Amino acid sequence: MSAAARLLHRLSRPRPDRRREGSSAVEFAMLALPFFFMMMCIIEIAFVFVLDSVLENATIESGRLLRTGQADTSDFSDTRFRDELCSRMSIFEADCDDRITIDVRVIPQFSSPNLPDPMSGGTFSTGGLGYDNGNPGSLMLVRAWYRHRLFTPFLEQGLSRLGDGYAYLSATTAFKNEPY
Repeated sequence: MSAAARLLHRLSRPRPDRRREGSSAVEFAMLALPFFFMMMCIIEIAFVFVLDSVLENATIESGRLLRTGQADTSDFSDTRFRDELCSRMSIFEADCDDRITIDVRVIPQFSSPNLPDPMSGGTFSTGGLGYDNGNPGSLMLVRAWYRHRLFTPFLEQGLSRLGDGYAYLSATTAFKNEPY
């Protein structure tokens, strides 16, 4: 056997004085941060999907009060409609009143209602939003926005349209009031 082959053979065989006890800890340390960051992103995306689904259902169910004429009373206002919507937000009901913005209006037609966009201009503006119960047979549009604080910086870049660290989830339903 040549000298080079003997040296290669000697270097390739395991040496009893080499210690490998810390290698698992080093490998875990290198992978832990990306793994937990990815897990937090997945959990937050799931949370946003659940919140969006709850908001959508609450908006549809609250719109039914208008559609059936239950909201056609003198004491039913935008505050009461907001309270009704928040009561249908299940686990998100606690701080719903501070985070929700609504717009309920009569529209002339379903195809192009020509609505104000509260997210134009780089800020969330409630200037053009309002509340109107409508009359029997009115075409109605109910819109709701829920402001959700994002925790993961990576998702903040992708989901925050205004760059303020919040995701504005929206739900919309349109219908024709019943002849109550």
